[in-house]
Amino acid sequence: MINLNRATIIGNLTRDPEVRSTPSGQSVATLGVATSRSWMNQAGVRQEETEFHSVVAWGRLAEICQQYMHKGMRVYVEGRIKTRSWDDQTGNKRYRTEIIAEGLIMLERAPHGGTGLPHPEPTPMPENSSPVIADMPVDDGEIKVEEIPF
Repeated sequence: MINLNRATIIGNLTRDPEVRSTPSGQSVATLGVATSRSWMNQAGVRQEETEFHSVVAWGRLAEICQQYMHKGMRVYVEGRIKTRSWDDQTGNKRYRTEIIAEGLIMLERAPHGGTGLPHPEPTPMPENSSPVIADMPVDDGEIKVEEIPF
């Protein structure tokens, strides 16, 4: 029997990456990525639908996100889907489904100097340049919910 848990999306960051550290010192970044699709309905009217994805990057990949990524940037994300659960303050069970990033490709250049500061409009990459690729090995160790800083 073959199992596969793989997510691949191309979209735009909905906010600047938020980077925190676990109590053990490991960096973790949360990203919001929006993907859209459009189609013509039976009446010939153009329809559009947007999905919002929660992406989590760990370790060096999280640090790269903080340094080079900003709101509005177009990114390619690949990873695995993970649903975690917790009890909220009122005792209700809550769930969140996320893409745990195993690889990222920034489809445009970061601002000058790689400061990660937002700028008004995304900067398209020149045709003769290569995208920045961040592909990190993933630690298969179990992540404890209490170590997630958000």
